[in-house]
Amino acid sequence: FTYVSSTLWTQLNDIQVEGSYAYCAFANGLVILDVADSTKPSLVSELYFGGTGEGIFVKDGYAYLADGNSRFRIIDVSDPALPESVSTYDTPGYTYDIVVRDSLAYVADGPYGLHIIRISDPAHPGFVGSYNTLGNSRDVVVQDSLAYVADFDQGLLIFNVSNPADPVLLGSYDTPGEAYGVIVKDHLAYVADYTSGLMIIDVTDPAHP
Repeated sequence: FTYVSSTLWTQLNDIQVEGSYAYCAFANGLVILDVADSTKPSLVSELYFGGTGEGIFVKDGYAYLADGNSRFRIIDVSDPALPESVSTYDTPGYTYDIVVRDSLAYVADGPYGLHIIRISDPAHPGFVGSYNTLGNSRDVVVQDSLAYVADFDQGLLIFNVSNPADPVLLGSYDTPGEAYGVIVKDHLAYVADYTSGLMIIDVTDPAHP
């Protein structure tokens, strides 16, 4: 690996690159960087929220920010130079991560597990369904009708979300560490398991990972 460049702010927790822009969830809020020239990233804009930006997901001109205790935020980034806060949704827990599929946002809500929020009207997000897990949900990914949740000391949880109003727990795998993050590809779940490093779990049968 060769060091290329950097840009400094306060505690970058998550990032998503779309085209020539990097959308960053910082502890202070949202920062958008121009990364068209990877050797010289430059500041485009920033929005201060006073929360703790933990996770970000960008789609169709909107940035969805998991902002810790300060709730789930929707931001219009159709003009990256002028991001504009559109709405917020106050979940009961601590929003760590978010993924958007179609008109739904799936939120890893810390001690309150998985929350599903309707975002078809970004100005008026609304509750759809939830599942209060036993752990501390830190990360979520969604593939087809399944949601995979990294639930800290409870390991990996797999939900059927074909009916988003009523998520159903299909299976689980209690990792030896604390599940912080998860990515799923080709029937394998790759779990960042904190003190136990990387865990790779076969999820071909979601009921029996």
